[in-house]
Amino acid sequence: MRKKTQLQLQMDTGIEQALLSKYETGVRVPPTETLMLLADYYNVSMDYIMKRTDNPKVNE
Repeated sequence: MRKKTQLQLQMDTGIEQALLSKYETGVRVPPTETLMLLADYYNVSMDYIMKRTDNPKVNE
């Protein structure tokens, strides 16, 4: 996965840095649309984003 700062990720995706911080720390759960956006951004599966698998590959 790409190593990005929250500010870089905010600039690339439009997701506010404060929300990204809350998602990372578990204070808030991102909505499905945000999970989809992040999965597409990082080119990984939704299951990988949600930690349901260790395999980041997107099923094609």
